[in-house]
Amino acid sequence: MTRVEVKDGNVEGALKRFKIKVQRSGIPSEMKKRKEYAKPGVRRREAKKEAIRNARKHNKKYN
Repeated sequence: MTRVEVKDGNVEGALKRFKIKVQRSGIPSEMKKRKEYAKPGVRRREAKKEAIRNARKHNKKYN
């Protein structure tokens, strides 16, 4: 459970810190993945596409 203290009545700042903590914990991406079932073949295909995308980005950076 993610907790944030409100200091000096600054709710906006606490909300900002809370959102950052939740984002870093990976909860939104995990929810996105679990939203619907993906067959194993589809997951492999998506992972392969992502790897190709990252490799191209890496190659572009160093070439």
